Order: sequence, then C-alpha cells, then structure tokens
Amino acid sequence: MVPAGDLMKHVLMTILLSNALLTVALVAAGGEWQQMREQMIEEIKQDMYQARHYTGREQFSQRVLNAMARVKRHEFVPEHLNSRAYGNYPLPIGDGQTISQPFIVALMTELLDVEPGAKVLEIGTGSGYQAAVLAEIVGEVFSVEIVASLARSALKRLVILGYDNIQVRYGDGMLGWPEEAPFDGIIVTAAGVTIPDTLLDQLAPGGRLIMPVGAQDEVQQLRVITKSADLSFTERDVLPVRFVPITDEKR
Repeated sequence: MVPAGDLMKHVLMTILLSNALLTVALVAAGGEWQQMREQMIEEIKQDMYQARHYTGREQFSQRVLNAMARVKRHEFVPEHLNSRAYGNYPLPIGDGQTISQPFIVALMTELLDVEPGAKVLEIGTGSGYQAAVLAEIVGEVFSVEIVASLARSALKRLVILGYDNIQVRYGDGMLGWPEEAPFDGIIVTAAGVTIPDTLLDQLAPGGRLIMPVGAQDEVQQLRVITKSADLSFTERDVLPVRFVPITDEKR
C-alpha cells in the first residue's frame, strides 16, 4: 500500500509534469505557426514583385506586411485544414465559401490605401480573416455577411481573438451599412457583374472601393474605384482574379 502522503506527491508531480509538457507543446506549436507565417510573407512579397506590371508597385507597404504577420490565419480556417493555413492559396470554409489567398488579402488591403483610424466597410465577412487584417491597420471595420452561420462563427472568433474594433452584421452586403456611412474605404470579397450604387453612395469623397468585377464563368478583374471630392468616380482594373459570386439571397 502506498502512503497517502506519497500518493498525493505522485499525483502533484504528474500534474506538474503534464502542465510542463503542455506548455512546451504550445510553445513549439506557436513557433511552428510563426515560421509558417514568415514563409507566407516571403511568398506574398515575391507575388507582389511578379505582379508589379499589373499593380504598378513592386512591394507591399510595411504596415500591410506587419498586419499579415500578426494575424493568425490558422485561427480562421477549419481545424482539419490547419496544416495548410499558411499556404498561399484559398481554402474552403464551408457553405460554398472560401478564405481568400493571402496575396489577394494583402493586395486588396494595400490598394485600399487608408490611414490609421479610418472607417472601413467589408462586404463578405467569411471567416473574418480579411476583417482581422484590416483591423490591424484601421480604426473601425464594419463587416456584412449574408450566410448566417458564417456571420455567427466569424463574430465569435473575432471576439475570442480580441478584435474589439470589428462589428459583424448578418444581412445583404449589397445594401452596405448605411447608418455608419460614409466609409473611408470599402472592400468587397465576392464578385459581381456591376458595382452596387448603394456602396458607391456610402463611400466617402477621397475613398476607394475594391471589388472583383465579372461573371462567375469569366475572368474577373480586381477593380479599384476612387471617389473624387466632386463625387465623380475613376476606376482601374488591377489584376485578373477568381472570386465566389456576390448574392443578395440570405442563408
């Protein structure tokens, strides 16, 4: 028979050892994620240089790179895809939707060209990844998602991760968020044949709207629309892309 005192010591030692092993495992995992994020950053920097003839710029700003490095993409993909979270390609997140390729997320953020403290509208929350990247740079992010389950899970995820400058709404993104307008920038993460006038109306003078334009079965163009002080618009197609289609049907 083991004395009660010795048994208690054994139990305590086992608990301490288990906690120590768990801590080591978490530290090791954190280091691995960090290495994967650093590799992702190098890949998107290379992509930016290779796309310079389309984008008109050879490199990302440091603030965009810093934002991409801070956001833990593995928190925004399904758990069974964690090992692929930092690959430079889109991944499915359920309900027929995807999390965009990191290069495209960084590029859309770069093209928005907003100042710290800006107010930004995002159409198509998805998993919340693009919103999180934006929130690392701007003051407020208002994000609209038309798939109820994605809106709920994204909001929960962003709250857990401590993003208190992001608001998520379930609804038709093509209607925007009129009571919070005007916005210094608007990002649309789904493709449409035309750009909704409601969104253009909610863009502040001097602001930019970034949206993939084109039909689902055609080559889409990532378009930048700038609103001038006189309320006129200029637009430029930057890069051929492929996005899921925008819809006004709630799910």
